[in-house]
Amino acid sequence: MKVEKLVVGVIGLGMGAAHLKGAIHYGAEIGAICDTDPKKLNKVGEEQGIPADRRTTDYMDIVNNKEINAVILATPDQQHREQVEKCLEAGKHVMCEKPLALTKDDILAIVKAVEAHPECKFMIGQICRFTPAFVQAKKFIEEGKVGELYFVESEYAHDYLEMFERDAKNWRSDPQRNGVVGGGCHAVDLLRWLVNDDPIEIYAHGTHKLLPYVEYDDANLAIMKFPNNVMGKVFVSTACKRNYTMRTCIYGTKGTLIFDNKSDTMQVFFADENGHGAKGDPTLVPVDLADHNAVAEFKVFADALVNDTEIETSVYEGAKTVMACLAIIESSKTGKIVNPDYSFK
Repeated sequence: MKVEKLVVGVIGLGMGAAHLKGAIHYGAEIGAICDTDPKKLNKVGEEQGIPADRRTTDYMDIVNNKEINAVILATPDQQHREQVEKCLEAGKHVMCEKPLALTKDDILAIVKAVEAHPECKFMIGQICRFTPAFVQAKKFIEEGKVGELYFVESEYAHDYLEMFERDAKNWRSDPQRNGVVGGGCHAVDLLRWLVNDDPIEIYAHGTHKLLPYVEYDDANLAIMKFPNNVMGKVFVSTACKRNYTMRTCIYGTKGTLIFDNKSDTMQVFFADENGHGAKGDPTLVPVDLADHNAVAEFKVFADALVNDTEIETSVYEGAKTVMACLAIIESSKTGKIVNPDYSFK
């Protein structure tokens, strides 16, 4: 059923503040915003012109608001299951920030809730699929410019140390929120999307030398086997001593792409007519900088509601990405090859 008038509620105003701007840019009516921190709530409300009577610290005010028909959940990962279930039960369409959840039990519960409410659209917020450099790479692959893929790699390199120094008990310190799931899901999902398939075998190793505030490994390296004899590698570091990046390399039989989410160009190498590789400098392809492209992401969500179309980043996409991440964690702990479980029944 098409939505005639889009009225949005935003729960969680960290990344949710960017989603709020995306909704406003689209032209949606903002029914209410919510955050448990009154200072953050009022700061964002003032900046975006949201009236005081449309600000709340209780997310159930949004759930119970019958005028609101679409909700953006940008809350701590641990809260997604309960909030998704409440929103769907109330008949709301939902866009939920990544990762979908932190455990298999919560993943299965969210999938079950989405399937129980087919009248509601659901979108997982894998925002890297909207980063211009990554979109361009996907286009090159689909056009056959790089030929048949044989090796893909991506990394999630982000130093959390200052966050923990400001607040050692912040929500990222939950032992269940392993950095592979919380942040590394970006890199895992990006490779799944670019390869257009799921890793079927994963072998990983982890180490813990840099972030004393957490129990989980602060660095992980995973080797993946995809169908069609494609190799993959994901590196996750949540305390690396460098600038934040998601450097990614795509190797195909006709070319190579090197790019990230913080550079305004991507390096491109294409083979000549004889199949020989480039011998000089790479071709630099300009790309826009929008590593958290919430405007483009919300447009996909809103267009699906207005036109009653399917959403590519479905609950199953979010679920598969988390299950691959959980396989990385399991392999790091056991030292064994793990086959990710993609069954959600």
